[in-house]
Amino acid sequence: MDWIGMLLEAGGVAKACYLYCLQVDYMTCPSSGEEKLEPKCNCCLAPKGCTLHLSGGSSMLCSKT
Repeated sequence: MDWIGMLLEAGGVAKACYLYCLQVDYMTCPSSGEEKLEPKCNCCLAPKGCTLHLSGGSSMLCSKT
């Protein structure tokens, strides 16, 4: 499998992210309560503290530092 990457820049610091997509049904974030938001492909692209709700019924907390 080929990995395609990109650079995200926040506060003058560039960060490399792999562009792979998990099977995410929706995303929730503390700032929006329980509202189901448009999903991001993975935690690298989602805001810190948001949760990706996967199609298999599990979830993943995005806790990037």
